[in-house]
Amino acid sequence: MTVEDREQTQTVRLSVLGMRCAGCVGEVEGALRAVPGVASADVNFADHTAMVRGDADVDALKLAVKEAGFEAAVMEGLEDDISGQEELEEARYQSLLLKAKVAAYLGVPLMLGAHFNWFPELGTVGGARFWGIVSALTLCVMYYSGGHFYQGAIKSFKLRQANMDTLIALGTGAAWFFSTAAIDFSDILPSGSNHAYFEAAAIILAFINLGSALEMKARGKTSSAIRQLIGLQPRTARVVREGQEIDVPIADIGLGETLRVRPGEKIAVDGMVLEGHSSIDESMLTGESIPVEKSEGAEVIAGTINGNGSFLFKATRIGRDTLLAHIISSVRQAQASKPEIARLVDKVASVFVPVVVGIAAFTFLVWLIFGPSPSLGYAFVTAMTVLVIACPCALGLATPISIMVSVGRAAQKGILIRNGDALQSAGKLTCVVLDKTGTVTEGKPSVSSVEAAEGYEIDGVLRLAASLETGSEHPLASAIIAEADKRGLERLPIQSFNAVLGRGVQATIEDHAVLLGNQAFMDENKVDCGELSERVKVLAKQGQTPVLLAADGKVIGLVAVADPIKADSASAVAKLKQLGVRVLMVTGDNQATAQAIAALAGITEVRAQVMPQDKAEVVKELQARGEIVGMVGDGINDAPALAQANVGFAIGTGTDIAIESGDVVIMKGSITKVVDAMELSRATVLNIKQNLFGAFIYNTLSIPIAAGLLYPAFGLLLNPMIAGAAMAMSSVTVVTNANRLRSQ
Repeated sequence: MTVEDREQTQTVRLSVLGMRCAGCVGEVEGALRAVPGVASADVNFADHTAMVRGDADVDALKLAVKEAGFEAAVMEGLEDDISGQEELEEARYQSLLLKAKVAAYLGVPLMLGAHFNWFPELGTVGGARFWGIVSALTLCVMYYSGGHFYQGAIKSFKLRQANMDTLIALGTGAAWFFSTAAIDFSDILPSGSNHAYFEAAAIILAFINLGSALEMKARGKTSSAIRQLIGLQPRTARVVREGQEIDVPIADIGLGETLRVRPGEKIAVDGMVLEGHSSIDESMLTGESIPVEKSEGAEVIAGTINGNGSFLFKATRIGRDTLLAHIISSVRQAQASKPEIARLVDKVASVFVPVVVGIAAFTFLVWLIFGPSPSLGYAFVTAMTVLVIACPCALGLATPISIMVSVGRAAQKGILIRNGDALQSAGKLTCVVLDKTGTVTEGKPSVSSVEAAEGYEIDGVLRLAASLETGSEHPLASAIIAEADKRGLERLPIQSFNAVLGRGVQATIEDHAVLLGNQAFMDENKVDCGELSERVKVLAKQGQTPVLLAADGKVIGLVAVADPIKADSASAVAKLKQLGVRVLMVTGDNQATAQAIAALAGITEVRAQVMPQDKAEVVKELQARGEIVGMVGDGINDAPALAQANVGFAIGTGTDIAIESGDVVIMKGSITKVVDAMELSRATVLNIKQNLFGAFIYNTLSIPIAAGLLYPAFGLLLNPMIAGAAMAMSSVTVVTNANRLRSQ
C-alpha cells in the first residue's frame, strides 16, 4: 500500500470482547472483511484488538462483530483512558479467578470423595438423592463458571462454526448429561460404566478459568511498552494566555500557543523553544539515555522529560499529529499486523477445532466397539479428554504474543517496526545497503580546516569565504558561515554577487574581485592555484571537500569542508559483518570522497556517483543475485530503494522523521539500531518457533495420548481433569516464553 493509499483510508482500532481461542480470530476477521468498504482487517488474539483499514462505517463494523457472536468497542488513540482500561482488565482477571474458585469449591471435594469412596453409589435410593443434588449444584456451577463458554458455543453453532468454546462445551456438557443420566439409568449402563463425572466438569472449568486468568495477567506485561508510551504525555500543561500562565487539559492546547515547561515536567506537545535553556531526556524517542541540550530555536517532542531548566516553547504539532502519537500508531499497527508465519497458523487454527471434534467422535466409536468393559465408560472418558485437551489457545497465541513484545521492546530502543513481515525478515538479511550522507556520516558538513597562502591570515581567508557564501544556498555555505560565526568573524559587504552552478560563487568585496569554488572554477577563470594545488588533491583523497579562495586572480587560501562519519558507524559496520552480513555503501558523491568515507567506516564495497532514483536498481541487482537486501537511507530521497528492498530502514531524527518511508524507522540516525533490529528479529523468530513447536508438539502428542494410545501397552489413560489443567497451562507457558523478549 502506497503512502497516498494510506492517506485515503482510515484505520479503526476495535477492542473485541469474547475471543477465547485462535478459531475466534478467523470468525472476527471474516465478519469484518465482509463489511462494505473494508480494505483489510487484522485481529490480534494476544491483546484482543482488531485493526480495520478502509472507509467502512464504524457502526457497521461493530454490528458485524456482534452478529459473529462477539462484542466490539472503538478504541481512540492517545485519548484512551489507560487507568480505566487497566481497571477493566483487573476486573476481568478477578472475575475469572472467582469463577475458577467457585468451580474448584465443588470439584475438589467431589474428586476427593470419589477417590476415597465417601459417597453413596449410583443405583441406590441414597445415591439417587445425593447425586441429584450434586447434579443441580454442578449445573449451577457450570452456568456461573462456564456460561461464557456455552454462550460462545451456541453462537458459533448458529454460524456453522466451531472454536474453543465448542470443545469445552461439548466436553463438560457431555460429562454432566452422562452423569445425570447415570443417576436414573445406572442399571442399563454396562458394568463399571455407572460412574458420575460431575467432578470432571467442575475441575475442568476451574482449570480453564484459572489458566485464562493467569494468561490475562501475563498478557498484560506484553503491552507494557505501549502503555508506557501512552503514559508519557501529561494530562495537563501550563499555557501562557493574555500574559497569565494557566494549567489546561492537553485537549485544549491550540496550534501556535506558548507553553511554559518547568524543571522535571514532561513536554505536552511538539514545539519550538522560544526562550530559555534546558537539557531534555529523549530516551523514549531515541533509546539514548544522555540528555540533549535545548535552546532557542530547538525542537522539543511531546512525552520527553525536561531537566533542571525552564523554558517557553510554541506548539507546532498537537493531538494525533505529534511524533508521540505517530509512534504509538506505528507500534499498534505493527503489533496487529501478521507476518507470513502468523497467517499460516491462523489458517491451521481455523480448521483445527472441527478436526478435533471428528477425532473425538472417532475415538468414542473405537473405544465403544473395541474397548474393554465397560466400553461405554472408556469411550466417554477418552472422547471427553480429547475435546478438553485439544483447545488451540497456545497455537493462536504463539505468534502474536511474540510480535507484541518485540515491537514494544523495539520502540523502547528507538526502533519503530511498522509491520510484522519486516520483523520476521530483518533477521534474514544477507546484505545491507547504506546511503552515505546522513546515514554513515552526520549529514551536517562542517569546516575541517582553513589554510592560507603565504602572506595571508587564516581568519582573513575565512572572513572573505563566509562573506561570499552569505548569498549562497549551497550546503557547504552554511558550514563555512557557521565556522565564521563560531570564531566571531564579521562578514564584509559584497557587490555583484553571482553563483555558478556546480562551480562556485564570485563577487566584489572592497573593490577586489573575489572567487570561491572548486579547482575547475579556478581553471575556468585562469587562476593559478600554485602551492595549494597539491593540498587540494590530498584533502580530496581524505574525503574532504576543498574550496579555493582567490582574490584579483590569485589564490589566497582554501577552506576544507567535511561531513564526518558518525561516532558509531565503524563499530556498527563491524557488528553487521560479525552477523555475516555483506555491507555496501551507495552514494551520489564522487569516487574519491566515497572511498575515503567508506575506509573510515570499514566498508570495502562502494558504489559512487549513483543518483537517488538509481539506488533502487542497485537493490534489484543484488536481489537478482539471491541476496536478501536491507536498505538504510534517510527515508525521503531514498524512498524508491527503501520500497524495493526486502526491509527498508528509514533513518530519521526528531520530527523530521519520515515514518511512512520504510518498513523499520530508526528514530536516532545510528546504524547500530539496524544491528539491534536484526538481533531482535532473530530472537523474535526463534521465540515464535519455540512457541509454535511447543504448541504443535503439545497438541500432536496430547491428542493421541488423550485418545488412549498408551492404554494397550501401558494401561495408561489421561484423566480429563489433568487434560484441562494441561491445556490451560500450555497457553500460560507460551505467554511466559514470549515475555522473555522484553529483556532482549
